Amino acid sequence: MSLNIGIVGLPNVGKSTVFNALTGAQNAMVANYPFCTIQPNRAIVPLPDPRLDRLGELVKVPEVINASVEFVDIAGLVKGAHKGEGLGNQFLGHIRDSAAILHVVRCFDDPNVVHVNAQPSPREDIEVINIELALADLQQLERKIERLQSAVKGDRKLIPILEMCQRLQEHLSQGKPATGFPETSDAKFHELELELRFLTAKPMIYIANVDETGLSKTNPYLEETSQVAKEQNFQVVVLCGLLEEELQEMSEAERSEYLALAGIESSGLQQVIRQSFALLKLISFFTFNEKQARAWNIPRETSAPRAAGTIHTDFERGFIRAEVIPFEVFDKYISHAAVKAAGRMRLEGKEYIVQDGDVIYFRFNV
Repeated sequence: MSLNIGIVGLPNVGKSTVFNALTGAQNAMVANYPFCTIQPNRAIVPLPDPRLDRLGELVKVPEVINASVEFVDIAGLVKGAHKGEGLGNQFLGHIRDSAAILHVVRCFDDPNVVHVNAQPSPREDIEVINIELALADLQQLERKIERLQSAVKGDRKLIPILEMCQRLQEHLSQGKPATGFPETSDAKFHELELELRFLTAKPMIYIANVDETGLSKTNPYLEETSQVAKEQNFQVVVLCGLLEEELQEMSEAERSEYLALAGIESSGLQQVIRQSFALLKLISFFTFNEKQARAWNIPRETSAPRAAGTIHTDFERGFIRAEVIPFEVFDKYISHAAVKAAGRMRLEGKEYIVQDGDVIYFRFNV
């Protein structure tokens, strides 16, 4: 499953710096003026997984292929974006293609980096972006309602979905996100969400972009961001974009040593990936052959045939069974042959739900 994450925020909050830090690729222009980013910068980044590295060592293959995430650096949004201010309509369209949103919030002072307001105000800054997302959803929904009102004259079966849209319209018009709509578990809402891809229904993580001192102690901006996130039931990842960029230039050993000295358990990239997986309810399973070991991302509660289909549609269509070894078991017995000899390899059928860390060989016939 390809993981696409959009990075949003007001102009000059450090989005492109964070993008460069997360991707380790200095390909996003960083400049001290609004709308430096016009077209979204994109980078596909391998997802680090020590289990996959270990599996590659155990099966002695020449290549290890990580699952990946695509980060998309979307231009700064401003008030009125849903109406096209600052090319907002175009930018909001890019967000609709993302599975999750990283909302970068400026939590530092720097007189050399201009802000759209006199000074950063996390609550106000967050509100500007979230209101624009809600208004853009409302705008799309209103067009859908207009089409339904015409279509329902010839098809009375459309009345329930029209009525739901009207209730959702009332909900969004109060400034509430689609995630808070009481009928999100209804099948009709899921169909509507798939069609309109509501911005306010997407999982979101707030990235508090601090200076280096903000990593070791809090500041009023960070406290305000954390409070807003708590009120909205979102997670916060605290990172220093500039420091993360510097970390990317270090070797793995230097990076580990620096993080240990700074008292930081993991890099910003690792924190973001961990939180994103949790938000999107994703897990990883592994496969290997004589040439490579590989990780695959799938949603939790995915059946074995559906997981096989992420590799190739023929695997799902002709699924026979799955030979499953939990990673911990593989690591304990060192080799595939030893696992089989110990009777620890399981044969699973179509009803099996793949677990995080499963090492799987799929049998199929088409």
